[in-house]
Amino acid sequence: MALAHHHQVTSNGVNKKHLKCSRIGNILLYLYKKKKKVRVIAKKTLKEFWEDHNDCEQQLKSWYEEASGASWKTPNDIKRDYPSASVLEDNRVVFNIKGNNYRLIVKINYRFGMVWIRFIGTHVEYDQVDAKTI
Repeated sequence: MALAHHHQVTSNGVNKKHLKCSRIGNILLYLYKKKKKVRVIAKKTLKEFWEDHNDCEQQLKSWYEEASGASWKTPNDIKRDYPSASVLEDNRVVFNIKGNNYRLIVKINYRFGMVWIRFIGTHVEYDQVDAKTI
């Protein structure tokens, strides 16, 4: 015995069940693509640095707030917001802080919206590290 499948159809012949699923899918896709903010780990690292270098406290606080409110999905998104940032291999980015007096290196997982602070230091200290591996 065959079971009959009955679906309501719109005036243009489209199955209403598919419309409902499509509408829900579009809503879910919208919510997923909606500005998902990145998470910066860890603010404590920045705070400890600006306590020793208080001339860059405001710039680091501003960077943290801007980054935490960002929805970076690609390196191009970062370059749009920070044209002077250097994008390196292995999803690392170098930001110039306080007119390039300080350097901030982060590693980013774009898919999950995670930003890990890998290094913050003076320009001289930056010259002594390998930004691609730190």
